[in-house]
Amino acid sequence: MATQLLDRVPPTLRTLAKRTALRFGFDVTRHPFSTRLARLCADRGITAVLDVGANSGQYAQMLRQAGFRGRIVSCEPVADAHHRLARAAAADPDWEAERVALGAAAGEVEIHVAGNSYSSSVLPMLDSHLRAAPESAYVRTETAPMSTVDALMACRGLRPAETLLKIDVQGFEGAVLAGARDALPVLAAAQVELSLVPLYEGQQLIGDIVERMAEAGMCLWGLEPGFCDAADGRMLQCDGLFVRSDS
Repeated sequence: MATQLLDRVPPTLRTLAKRTALRFGFDVTRHPFSTRLARLCADRGITAVLDVGANSGQYAQMLRQAGFRGRIVSCEPVADAHHRLARAAAADPDWEAERVALGAAAGEVEIHVAGNSYSSSVLPMLDSHLRAAPESAYVRTETAPMSTVDALMACRGLRPAETLLKIDVQGFEGAVLAGARDALPVLAAAQVELSLVPLYEGQQLIGDIVERMAEAGMCLWGLEPGFCDAADGRMLQCDGLFVRSDS
Protein backbone atom coordinates (compact mmCIF):
# COMPACT_ATOMS: atom_id res chain seq x y z
CA MET A 1 0.00 0.00 0.00
CA ALA A 2 2.81 2.46 0.90
CA THR A 3 4.52 1.74 -2.43
CA GLN A 4 1.27 2.24 -4.35
CA LEU A 5 0.70 5.58 -2.65
CA LEU A 6 4.27 6.61 -3.43
CA ASP A 7 3.71 5.82 -7.10
CA ARG A 8 0.85 8.35 -7.16
CA VAL A 9 3.05 11.21 -5.91
CA PRO A 10 4.32 13.34 -8.82
CA PRO A 11 8.08 12.85 -9.45
CA THR A 12 8.81 16.53 -8.86
CA LEU A 13 7.25 16.34 -5.38
CA ARG A 14 9.14 13.13 -4.56
CA THR A 15 12.41 14.80 -5.59
CA LEU A 16 11.64 17.89 -3.52
CA ALA A 17 10.79 15.78 -0.47
CA LYS A 18 14.00 13.79 -0.78
CA ARG A 19 16.13 16.92 -1.16
CA THR A 20 14.46 18.48 1.88
CA ALA A 21 15.12 15.35 3.95
CA LEU A 22 18.78 15.30 2.86
CA ARG A 23 19.22 18.90 4.08
CA PHE A 24 18.36 17.65 7.56
CA GLY A 25 20.63 14.59 7.35
CA PHE A 26 18.01 11.99 6.35
CA ASP A 27 18.05 9.78 3.27
CA VAL A 28 14.59 8.77 2.07
CA THR A 29 14.68 5.67 -0.15
CA ARG A 30 12.03 3.41 -1.62
CA HIS A 31 13.97 0.23 -0.79
CA PRO A 32 15.57 0.73 2.65
CA PHE A 33 18.40 -1.51 3.78
CA SER A 34 16.28 -3.26 6.41
CA THR A 35 13.75 -4.35 3.78
CA ARG A 36 16.47 -5.59 1.44
CA LEU A 37 18.12 -7.48 4.31
CA ALA A 38 14.89 -9.21 5.32
CA ARG A 39 14.29 -10.12 1.66
CA LEU A 40 17.79 -11.61 1.45
CA CYS A 41 17.08 -13.76 4.52
CA ALA A 42 13.83 -15.00 3.01
CA ASP A 43 15.34 -15.71 -0.41
CA ARG A 44 18.30 -17.64 0.97
CA GLY A 45 16.54 -19.67 3.63
CA ILE A 46 18.17 -17.86 6.56
CA THR A 47 16.37 -18.87 9.75
CA ALA A 48 18.71 -17.38 12.37
CA VAL A 49 20.89 -14.34 12.99
CA LEU A 50 23.96 -14.21 15.23
CA ASP A 51 24.12 -10.54 16.21
CA VAL A 52 27.69 -9.82 17.39
CA GLY A 53 28.11 -6.39 18.97
CA ALA A 54 24.42 -5.90 19.62
CA ASN A 55 24.64 -2.82 21.88
CA SER A 56 21.06 -2.33 23.16
CA GLY A 57 19.37 -4.35 20.41
CA GLN A 58 18.93 -1.85 17.59
CA TYR A 59 19.85 -4.34 14.85
CA ALA A 60 17.47 -7.06 16.05
CA GLN A 61 14.66 -4.52 16.38
CA MET A 62 15.32 -3.34 12.82
CA LEU A 63 15.09 -6.94 11.58
CA ARG A 64 11.82 -7.53 13.40
CA GLN A 65 10.32 -4.32 12.01
CA ALA A 66 11.37 -5.43 8.52
CA GLY A 67 9.52 -8.72 8.94
CA PHE A 68 12.24 -11.23 9.93
CA ARG A 69 10.65 -13.81 12.24
CA GLY A 70 13.54 -16.23 12.72
CA ARG A 71 15.74 -16.77 15.74
CA ILE A 72 18.13 -14.02 16.89
CA VAL A 73 21.04 -14.51 19.29
CA SER A 74 22.44 -11.09 20.29
CA CYS A 75 25.84 -10.74 21.99
CA GLU A 76 26.89 -7.62 23.90
CA PRO A 77 29.77 -7.47 26.45
CA VAL A 78 29.18 -4.00 28.00
CA ALA A 79 27.08 -4.40 31.15
CA ASP A 80 24.69 -1.45 30.88
CA ALA A 81 24.16 -1.96 27.13
CA HIS A 82 23.48 -5.64 27.76
CA HIS A 83 20.93 -4.70 30.42
CA ARG A 84 19.03 -2.63 27.84
CA LEU A 85 19.42 -5.43 25.30
CA ALA A 86 17.99 -8.04 27.67
CA ARG A 87 15.06 -5.79 28.47
CA ALA A 88 14.33 -5.27 24.76
CA ALA A 89 14.50 -9.02 24.07
CA ALA A 90 12.45 -10.12 27.09
CA ALA A 91 9.08 -10.21 25.32
CA ASP A 92 10.40 -12.01 22.22
CA PRO A 93 10.73 -15.80 22.73
CA ASP A 94 12.95 -16.13 19.64
CA TRP A 95 15.42 -13.43 20.68
CA GLU A 96 18.22 -14.33 23.12
CA ALA A 97 20.56 -11.80 24.79
CA GLU A 98 24.05 -12.95 25.81
CA ARG A 99 26.55 -10.88 27.80
CA VAL A 100 29.67 -11.99 25.95
CA ALA A 101 32.32 -10.66 23.59
CA LEU A 102 33.33 -12.80 20.63
CA GLY A 103 36.92 -13.06 19.47
CA ALA A 104 39.63 -15.45 18.35
CA ALA A 105 39.63 -17.54 21.54
CA ALA A 106 37.62 -18.06 24.72
CA GLY A 107 38.60 -16.31 27.94
CA GLU A 108 38.17 -12.81 29.36
CA VAL A 109 38.71 -9.47 27.67
CA GLU A 110 38.89 -5.82 28.72
CA ILE A 111 36.39 -3.54 26.97
CA HIS A 112 36.92 0.20 26.58
CA VAL A 113 33.47 1.72 27.15
CA ALA A 114 32.70 4.76 24.97
CA GLY A 115 30.68 7.76 26.06
CA ASN A 116 28.17 7.05 23.30
CA SER A 117 28.13 3.30 24.16
CA TYR A 118 28.02 1.95 20.59
CA SER A 119 31.65 2.96 19.87
CA SER A 120 32.96 0.75 22.69
CA SER A 121 35.76 -1.59 21.64
CA VAL A 122 38.40 -4.02 22.78
CA LEU A 123 40.92 -1.91 20.85
CA PRO A 124 42.32 1.53 21.73
CA MET A 125 40.59 4.33 19.81
CA LEU A 126 42.62 6.50 17.43
CA ASP A 127 42.49 10.28 17.12
CA SER A 128 40.87 9.93 13.69
CA HIS A 129 37.75 8.55 15.39
CA LEU A 130 37.79 11.06 18.24
CA ARG A 131 38.02 14.02 15.85
CA ALA A 132 35.01 12.79 13.89
CA ALA A 133 32.98 11.90 17.00
CA PRO A 134 34.23 13.53 20.22
CA GLU A 135 31.30 12.04 22.15
CA SER A 136 32.77 8.57 21.53
CA ALA A 137 35.72 9.11 23.92
CA TYR A 138 36.29 6.24 26.33
CA VAL A 139 34.99 6.80 29.85
CA ARG A 140 35.90 3.52 31.64
CA THR A 141 36.91 -0.09 31.13
CA GLU A 142 35.10 -3.32 31.97
CA THR A 143 36.05 -6.99 31.96
CA ALA A 144 33.73 -9.35 30.10
CA PRO A 145 33.71 -13.05 29.18
CA MET A 146 34.80 -13.86 25.64
CA SER A 147 33.84 -16.80 23.43
CA THR A 148 34.09 -17.53 19.70
CA VAL A 149 31.56 -17.64 16.87
CA ASP A 150 32.17 -21.36 16.40
CA ALA A 151 31.71 -22.17 20.10
CA LEU A 152 28.59 -20.04 20.48
CA MET A 153 26.94 -21.38 17.33
CA ALA A 154 27.59 -24.94 18.49
CA CYS A 155 26.31 -24.18 22.00
CA ARG A 156 23.13 -22.51 20.73
CA GLY A 157 22.48 -25.03 17.96
CA LEU A 158 22.76 -22.51 15.12
CA ARG A 159 23.33 -24.04 11.68
CA PRO A 160 25.83 -21.87 9.77
CA ALA A 161 24.25 -22.71 6.40
CA GLU A 162 21.00 -21.10 7.62
CA THR A 163 22.55 -18.25 9.63
CA LEU A 164 23.39 -14.61 8.98
CA LEU A 165 26.42 -13.52 11.01
CA LYS A 166 26.34 -9.79 11.81
CA ILE A 167 29.57 -8.23 13.16
CA ASP A 168 29.66 -4.68 14.55
CA VAL A 169 32.62 -4.66 16.94
CA GLN A 170 34.47 -1.41 16.26
CA GLY A 171 37.73 -2.60 14.74
CA PHE A 172 37.73 -6.09 16.30
CA GLU A 173 36.25 -7.74 13.19
CA GLY A 174 39.43 -9.68 12.35
CA ALA A 175 39.47 -11.40 15.74
CA VAL A 176 35.77 -12.32 15.48
CA LEU A 177 36.33 -13.85 12.04
CA ALA A 178 39.37 -15.74 13.37
CA GLY A 179 37.02 -17.42 15.84
CA ALA A 180 34.67 -18.48 13.02
CA ARG A 181 36.99 -20.91 11.21
CA ASP A 182 34.41 -23.70 11.07
CA ALA A 183 31.39 -21.51 10.36
CA LEU A 184 32.76 -19.24 7.61
CA PRO A 185 33.17 -21.87 4.85
CA VAL A 186 29.45 -22.77 5.07
CA LEU A 187 27.87 -19.58 6.43
CA ALA A 188 24.80 -18.41 4.49
CA ALA A 189 25.55 -14.68 4.76
CA ALA A 190 27.40 -12.10 6.82
CA GLN A 191 27.12 -8.40 7.53
CA VAL A 192 30.42 -6.89 8.65
CA GLU A 193 31.24 -3.32 9.60
CA LEU A 194 34.08 -2.16 7.34
CA SER A 195 36.47 0.73 8.04
CA LEU A 196 37.87 2.76 5.16
CA VAL A 197 40.49 4.43 7.38
CA PRO A 198 42.11 3.32 10.66
CA LEU A 199 39.86 4.27 13.58
CA TYR A 200 41.08 1.75 16.18
CA GLU A 201 44.62 0.62 16.89
CA GLY A 202 45.53 -2.60 15.09
CA GLN A 203 42.26 -3.05 13.21
CA GLN A 204 41.90 -4.58 9.74
CA LEU A 205 40.53 -2.31 7.01
CA ILE A 206 37.96 -2.92 4.29
CA GLY A 207 40.38 -4.51 1.84
CA ASP A 208 41.62 -7.02 4.41
CA ILE A 209 38.09 -8.06 5.39
CA VAL A 210 36.80 -8.35 1.81
CA GLU A 211 39.81 -10.53 0.92
CA ARG A 212 39.28 -12.68 4.00
CA MET A 213 35.61 -13.21 3.17
CA ALA A 214 36.51 -14.09 -0.44
CA GLU A 215 38.92 -16.74 0.81
CA ALA A 216 35.98 -18.23 2.74
CA GLY A 217 33.90 -18.38 -0.46
CA MET A 218 31.83 -15.25 0.21
CA CYS A 219 31.37 -12.36 -2.20
CA LEU A 220 30.38 -8.77 -1.50
CA TRP A 221 26.63 -8.47 -2.19
CA GLY A 222 26.05 -4.88 -1.08
CA LEU A 223 27.35 -1.87 0.83
CA GLU A 224 25.43 0.36 3.21
CA PRO A 225 26.83 3.80 4.21
CA GLY A 226 27.67 4.17 7.88
CA PHE A 227 29.85 6.50 9.99
CA CYS A 228 30.89 9.70 8.21
CA ASP A 229 32.99 12.67 9.32
CA ALA A 230 30.51 15.53 9.70
CA ALA A 231 33.28 18.09 9.09
CA ASP A 232 34.05 17.08 5.50
CA GLY A 233 31.53 14.34 4.69
CA ARG A 234 34.16 11.63 4.26
CA MET A 235 32.84 8.11 4.83
CA LEU A 236 34.81 6.36 7.56
CA GLN A 237 32.82 3.15 7.97
CA CYS A 238 30.21 1.23 6.03
CA ASP A 239 28.49 -2.14 6.34
CA GLY A 240 29.36 -4.88 3.87
CA LEU A 241 26.83 -7.62 3.18
CA PHE A 242 28.39 -10.90 1.99
CA VAL A 243 26.77 -14.04 0.56
CA ARG A 244 28.10 -17.39 -0.59
CA SER A 245 29.73 -17.11 -4.01
CA ASP A 246 28.17 -20.39 -5.17
CA SER A 247 24.61 -19.60 -4.01
